[in-house]
Parts: sequence; C-alpha cells; structure tokens
Amino acid sequence: MDGLRLVAALAVCGYHYAGRDGDIAHAWGTSPRTLFPSLSGAFSYGCLGVQLFFVISGFVICLSGWGRSTRAFAASRASRLMPAYWVAVLLVTAVFALPGVTAHHPVSPSDLLTNLTMLQSPVGAHRVLGVCWTLWAELRFYLLFALCVLWRGATRRRVLLFCVLWTAAAVLADGGHAALLDEVVMPQYAPFFIGGVGLYLVHRFGHDATAWSVVAVSWLLGQHYAVRDLVAPAHTAVFHHRSQLVVIALVTLAFGAVAAVTLTPLGGIGGRWLTTAGALTYPFYLVHEHLGWVVIGVLARGQRIPAPLVLTVCVAVMLALAWLIHVGVERRSTRWIRRALLGSAPRPASRRFPR
Repeated sequence: MDGLRLVAALAVCGYHYAGRDGDIAHAWGTSPRTLFPSLSGAFSYGCLGVQLFFVISGFVICLSGWGRSTRAFAASRASRLMPAYWVAVLLVTAVFALPGVTAHHPVSPSDLLTNLTMLQSPVGAHRVLGVCWTLWAELRFYLLFALCVLWRGATRRRVLLFCVLWTAAAVLADGGHAALLDEVVMPQYAPFFIGGVGLYLVHRFGHDATAWSVVAVSWLLGQHYAVRDLVAPAHTAVFHHRSQLVVIALVTLAFGAVAAVTLTPLGGIGGRWLTTAGALTYPFYLVHEHLGWVVIGVLARGQRIPAPLVLTVCVAVMLALAWLIHVGVERRSTRWIRRALLGSAPRPASRRFPR
C-alpha cells in the first residue's frame, strides 16, 4: 500500500510537471509538449493518480477507523494531516514572497490564515497549495464516515448501508443538479472512496457477493465520472485529448492494484524502503507542484539545463524536501498533537497494515 501511494504521487507529479500547460509552461519557458514530445501524452494521464489515492483512502480509513471512537478517529486524522500541511503552506507562501520569484502572485495575509484551516475551498479563499482541493474531498469523506459509521460503532451491516446510501445520494445529487447535496456527497469522487471501503469489507470478512457488488458498482460509476471529467471533446483545445479506453483502463488498474495488495500475497511484500516511500508520499504531494515551478524555472530558464535532467533533479529535490518535513516535523509533532487532542483517553490499539 505504501508503494501504491508513492506511485500515485509520482503520477500526479508527472502530470503537473510535463502533462499540461499553464504555470508549468511558464516555468519551462515553453510547453512541455515540445520538451517531451514522446512522453507528454502519457504524462497527461497522471492526474488519475488522484483517483488511486481516493481508492486507497477508502480502504485505509475504514481500516484505521474500525473500533475507534469518533474522537480518536478525528485526533488520528488531524495529527496525520495538519503538521506537514501547515509547513507546506508556510513554505510555499515564503517562497512566493521572495523578490526574485516574479512568476507567481504573493499570498495575502488573510488567505494565508484561512488556508491554515484547510477550509479555503468552501469559503472561497485563494488556495496556497494547488493540490489542496483533494484534501477538501478527503475531509468530506472523513466527516461522512465519522457521522454515518463511527458515531455508533463500525459494523459490517452499518458500513454496507453507508456505502449503499452514499452511492444513492451521489447519483441523485448528480442527476438532480442539487448544488448543496452535490457538495456534500461528491458524486464524481464518491465511487472511488466507496470502492476502497468495499475492498476493506472483502479483506476483513471474506469474499461475498454483497461486498463485491459495492466494489463493482463503484468501479462502473467511477469510470463514468473519470471519463466525463477527463476526456475532452474533440473540438476542445486542450493540452492532450485523452482516450476513453485508456482512462477506463487506468481506473480499472487503480481498483485492481488496491485489490491485489490487500487481497493477495502481494500485500506481504515489504521492506524499509516501502515504509519510507509511504511516509514521504504526503509531504511530497503537498510541496511538489508550486515549489516545483520555482525549481524548474531556475534550472530550465536560468541555467539552461536540459529538460530531462531538470525533471529528474526537481523530483529528487522535492523528495528530499519531503524527507526533511517528515523527519523534522511529522515525527516530532504527530504523536504530540494526538495526545493533546485525546487528553487522557486510552491509546487505541495499533492498526498497521497488513494486520
């Protein structure tokens, strides 16, 4: 699972660095399509790493929340997400405020403070981190899972009911164009979270038609939303016209990969490097995009270094920065924050994967 997280993060990184135009084209000095003519089309599919993240999250949140109180679950999520997030927000704000970084607008004090809550998307503040829209989706999933499942304790029946009702609400919200309900149940992302939850039920209780039906329906709906959102009509002038069949194949691969590492002996493959990879994934995901613009701009336009080498060096620099954040911040603060939020509450049993 740690390895899959890193694969998903690197896929998104490839998309941000070489799979689209916009700010990254300014950093390169030209479109990535001209710099990576044979790879830019493949990189444009890297955004589907987000869907893989969501399937993984559905599995892991069900795993980590099972048997926990809502308070313990909230403390676990806050201590896991917030330290690296705060550092990334402050770091990007500081870098964008430097005099020589002229390509990007400085962050206003109000937007900076709002971003520290991780609620900038719903309140309409400027996002310091471009990738934080996925964190807003994660937060909504956590809230739904806590209120609908953990509030009275996780059971197989309750989780199945949660999956069915969330799927129904998502379909109704999408079909009825209900803005508020759409914001709450996230029809375009719900199938991936629900599919991951369904895979956890298979992992915990064994193979049965009901749990596999949850996974199958989630896969069918997930490919629909991925195709709808990511395959541009032929007349639209976009970076790359993605293929429906490739998007469907990658969504299928996302579900299949999580199933493979949780339901087959592949899950037993491990090692310290995989644990480290999993630990670096989140801080790497947070910092790679915007700080990558700056590094690429300095190396590609300032130093005239060949594009393939710039791409390699930039990824290595972001991984090194992620390691510093993990060692210097996450290891030191995660346990302290959890204890502060739980107070004298008993420490939950270890739920490392695999069990």
